[in-house]
Amino acid sequence: MRTVDPLHVDEDVVSAVDRVLATMLERRLEEAVTLDPLFATDVAGRVARLTLQGGRRMRPQLCWWGMRAAGGGASRAEAALGVASALELVQTCALIQDDVMDGSPLRRGGPTVHVELDEQYATQRRDRPCGTFGGAGAVLAGDLALVWADDAFAEATAGSSVAVPGAAVWRSLRTEMVAGQYLDLHAQATADWSSARAVRSAVLKTALYSVERPLVLGATLAGASADVLAALRKAGRFAGVAFQLHDDLQGAFGDPASTGKPVGEDLREGRPTYLVAVARERCAAAGDRAGTRVLDEVVGARCGAAEADVRRAREVLDASGAREQVVAQVERLSHRSEEVLAGASLDGAAAARLVRLLRDACGRTGDGERSRAVASAAEPWLDAVAAFDDVPAGGPR
Repeated sequence: MRTVDPLHVDEDVVSAVDRVLATMLERRLEEAVTLDPLFATDVAGRVARLTLQGGRRMRPQLCWWGMRAAGGGASRAEAALGVASALELVQTCALIQDDVMDGSPLRRGGPTVHVELDEQYATQRRDRPCGTFGGAGAVLAGDLALVWADDAFAEATAGSSVAVPGAAVWRSLRTEMVAGQYLDLHAQATADWSSARAVRSAVLKTALYSVERPLVLGATLAGASADVLAALRKAGRFAGVAFQLHDDLQGAFGDPASTGKPVGEDLREGRPTYLVAVARERCAAAGDRAGTRVLDEVVGARCGAAEADVRRAREVLDASGAREQVVAQVERLSHRSEEVLAGASLDGAAAARLVRLLRDACGRTGDGERSRAVASAAEPWLDAVAAFDDVPAGGPR
């Protein structure tokens, strides 16, 4: 077994994960070439390139620092890097297939996989149930990324005493990701714009998959106690929802140069975000029919919404107070996450790194004073987030 110095990895987790991914994907591409060179170029190669393009590597970092905060050291380091790399491949699967479902043209500053395939073969006009030829090929690319992720996880945990509990978390993570994405699609199809539905989707699709489960996976690899696992789960839940709400804000108001996606794309696609749900509820409560009409006309209009229309929708998000409320919720949720971490029995230095990572993911720079000003309105909603069951029953609440 290769010896990994955890202190060295601590200095630059992203680079360490990148090295593991590069080695792993080189092997996978060699295997793909032996199967079929065309498949290796068109599908496997694109999966590898998108994965190696990076992004923030947030999930791998959370896995690593969850392991370190729970006291994991050299004996767990190699497994943690392997599992962290597997998480990044699951993310590649999610990105590719999300882009197909949403018809997104850009990802990480470049064309999406389905767009590249359609441009390569001039098949943009060849319609299929899942879109064009490029859309169908991208679905297969997403499948391949998930297969590689499962292989990476199995290899990283093989023979370990924590392989069984780790596999249980891994199974939950994958299923929750799919469930959250389906709730998003269902809400778009049925025009369910309620804030309760948006919260449930945010918990499944982001809080669990993107934050809580990666943290718990790392801690599980370290053999963490039940109390430590419970604290990381709760902290991850709060921070995960804050991360999704911050992402919603970026989707509506962010800079394409930093987000890698066109501004207002979430509005055009009609994604059932908490931000839009709050705006609708506030417009209804205030009797603002004009604001409601703008949201009805723009949200979900896809290519039919001009830049001027998107600007009008953003103005409603501002004027209704929805943007301010969501910013406050992000701050409050992030603050609650830090409170939970501060009260847990964690390695101090690793916990501090974890706090910084979560703060950055949530775009939070303040100390929470603004969010405490709306605490009375926020608390019931926060309690609902904390009480969310791991195995939801009966569909959307």
